[in-house]
Amino acid sequence: MLLSRAASKPPCQQKSLYHNIRPANCNRALLKVLAMASHASAAGSKRVVICGGGIMGAATAYYLSQLGVAATVVEREAVAAAASGKAGGFLALDWNDGSPVGPLARHSYALHAQLADVFGAEAIGYRQLDTIQVVGQAAPSRAQSRSRGSRSTQLPDWLDGSITACSRLGSKATTAQVHPTKLTHALVSAAEAAAGSKLVIATVTGISRDSSGNVTAVKVQQQQQQAVAEEELPADAVVLAMGPWTDVARAWLPASPATTGQKYHSVVLRPKEPVSDTAIFTSFRTADGRSVEPELYPRPDGTVYACGEPQDMAVPSQGPCGVTVDATRCEFIKGVAGSLASSLSDAAVEAEQACYLPMSSDGLPVIGRLPGVQGVYVATGHSCWGILNGPATGQAVAELIVHGSCKSLDISAFDPLRVCGVRP
Repeated sequence: MLLSRAASKPPCQQKSLYHNIRPANCNRALLKVLAMASHASAAGSKRVVICGGGIMGAATAYYLSQLGVAATVVEREAVAAAASGKAGGFLALDWNDGSPVGPLARHSYALHAQLADVFGAEAIGYRQLDTIQVVGQAAPSRAQSRSRGSRSTQLPDWLDGSITACSRLGSKATTAQVHPTKLTHALVSAAEAAAGSKLVIATVTGISRDSSGNVTAVKVQQQQQQAVAEEELPADAVVLAMGPWTDVARAWLPASPATTGQKYHSVVLRPKEPVSDTAIFTSFRTADGRSVEPELYPRPDGTVYACGEPQDMAVPSQGPCGVTVDATRCEFIKGVAGSLASSLSDAAVEAEQACYLPMSSDGLPVIGRLPGVQGVYVATGHSCWGILNGPATGQAVAELIVHGSCKSLDISAFDPLRVCGVRP
């Protein structure tokens, strides 16, 4: 579009683009127009391969598509097959304030609202909601047994269990939720529609580089009927966004950041009657005196997502298909939920699941260029805030690839250089 305008008028008359240009500056203005057009053309011709079809990879593909770049997303099993398909989707505007993640979280929180406008809030399970913290126990206290008058007015009606304390953590202005699976799929589909991005189901096995250290291709293996086919996908830019499995890249690129995972279990319950839109964080004391902190997130589709029981366990090498579900832990989470709300005690169980949240060696996200190799970018290590910070991370990486720098926010605190070669 800029070139067509430049061709239709002499450079000195392009006041719609450059106001008050004097004749002496006409050549400079024309060169700037040509440079902008050249940059846009170069961006559109970039061959970008994104390793990972979770929220980070999907958001990167989406924001690349908004910049005119088609990406190839390589995913071992399916879009949102791991944590991005099994997370709670809780969003908080200001819970990371005071930490390096604060500006990232605030920016991403706003992007979630924008994405809800683009895709439709109902389509991705987005809504604003109130958030409270409750203290509960397996058996009601004597004070509660004697009087119902001590019940906090902040408690929603459906939370009718043995609760001894309640406090507000957030309002509809500062907390929200999204359905992670629906959002991740929407981002990938939008990238396919907008720029011709494509999804390849394959296992990433390596990265090829030329003699100067520039990335040239991503090596993959695909299961084709009874045989395994090996292929190289040409690439000028590669994004490592494989969650806790990003650690495997250390075998191909020694400078890749060490990444581990923390395992969480969750259940999806469907009560007979829908419950109100209040997210519940808990401190619960079991009958045997153990203190646990499950979380309950009612969803717009009438289900309630409940999670907890963190475990420090080795990430299974075979990928999401190797993640096992401990039925005992899921039953325990459902039991605590039922102690807090009677409507959940007999709710139908729609899913029992587990996932690994990606962790970096210092607990901060790892976002940016990988040092020592030209054209490799990293987006991982977001821990429990992966869904919240996915859009801003994807936007930042897309801008790095296309513009050479991040235009939206400062991501220097997450530079991969700080954790390269560091083993947790």
